Amino acid sequence: MTPDPTRHSGKSVLVTGAASGIGLGIVDRFLSEGARVAGFDLHPTPRDTVLSLTGDATSEADMERALAAAVTAHGGIDIMVNNAGVIAVTPVAEMDFAEWRRVTETNLHSVFLGSRAAARAMIEQGRGGSIINAASGAARRGVPNLAHYCASKAAVVMFTQSLAIELAPHRIRANSYAPGHIETPFWGGIAEGFAKHWNKTPEEVIEGFRATVPWGRFGTPEDVAAAVSWLATPEAEYISGQAIAMNGAEFPY
Repeated sequence: MTPDPTRHSGKSVLVTGAASGIGLGIVDRFLSEGARVAGFDLHPTPRDTVLSLTGDATSEADMERALAAAVTAHGGIDIMVNNAGVIAVTPVAEMDFAEWRRVTETNLHSVFLGSRAAARAMIEQGRGGSIINAASGAARRGVPNLAHYCASKAAVVMFTQSLAIELAPHRIRANSYAPGHIETPFWGGIAEGFAKHWNKTPEEVIEGFRATVPWGRFGTPEDVAAAVSWLATPEAEYISGQAIAMNGAEFPY
């Protein structure tokens, strides 16, 4: 879908996990469609036209500070994209609690903190809004060696459904997006992790996953960003509480 330069004109957007991968793709999409964008990440967002905010998305204080900075700089908040996330490849029997906590806190707690901060601001503004949270195809299908990742993403889907019901009277929509295999910098570590446990090379792991996608290729951050952008438009006004998949027909969602 070709970006419409006026689609989000005048809208204020905050994206977490914005410095690379899917998050940066989402930032670029909203920028190309006229939005005022703030990016929040441990690392600076590498775009000159973005309000770059650094901090930890699992920190209550950092998230509140980032949301307040975006509201102050851009005159409010209309669209919140809770994209921050991590993944690790470890069997449960070999997983230490520190890794479990790191994955679940980053993937779930950051969504709660970002959604809560955005919801409070949007309710006070009284003009509605859209909160869009990062889930995954792994939210609906267990994957060996990714139990913590699958559990956290499934929790995001349920959290978002509850949030949508709570916020509907305020005309604030909440949805999640569930990518399949998306080609990002994550994939180097993912492939190495699976290769270690499956006695394969990282290249064999990647090709094995690619072979499961009927569309014949991995997705791109641009594929995900196009869907996220559309979810934030008035065209999707009656869509809330949903998990929207983009997976090249890999499996029913």
